[in-house]
Amino acid sequence: RLQILVQDLLELSRIETNKLELNYSEVILNDLMEECLFLMEPKLTAKHITTELHSNVICTIDADYNRLKQIIVNLLSNAINYCKENGRVTVDIHKDTEFVHFSITDTGIGMEEEELPRIFERFYRIDRARNRDSGGTGLGLSIVKHLIEAHQGKIAVTSKVDVGTTFTVS
Repeated sequence: RLQILVQDLLELSRIETNKLELNYSEVILNDLMEECLFLMEPKLTAKHITTELHSNVICTIDADYNRLKQIIVNLLSNAINYCKENGRVTVDIHKDTEFVHFSITDTGIGMEEEELPRIFERFYRIDRARNRDSGGTGLGLSIVKHLIEAHQGKIAVTSKVDVGTTFTVS
């Protein structure tokens, strides 16, 4: 746990001091999302969580493949950690005239509206006991937000207690 914390702190420090170099390439978002869902299969199976992947088009974007994978895996991991047993994680990928968007929605425990503005702060925890059980460091969403911004993207979140949470990346 300490090693993970140190790694996350170093990662965040690199990102915040602009020492992060992105290696852009053409990434097929749909394929990467399927790969990430496959990587998360053991965690999904352990909690009997079903997944759905919806897309209206094959979306190709210029991005750092490994950093985009890191973003997706972190968001999927959070969705699984806070999803209820026998729940569902849904991924939607779509494109409009200006942006490619993907959202990850869980049928989890959700969050109070007043908590949402703070969840991207480093070390911020809504419920310390809940986060300790999940093994989180409190840095994951901060790292995700910085990586998305490094790609000139945006992240938004909506949530409702006992209904679930949706993270949308554009």
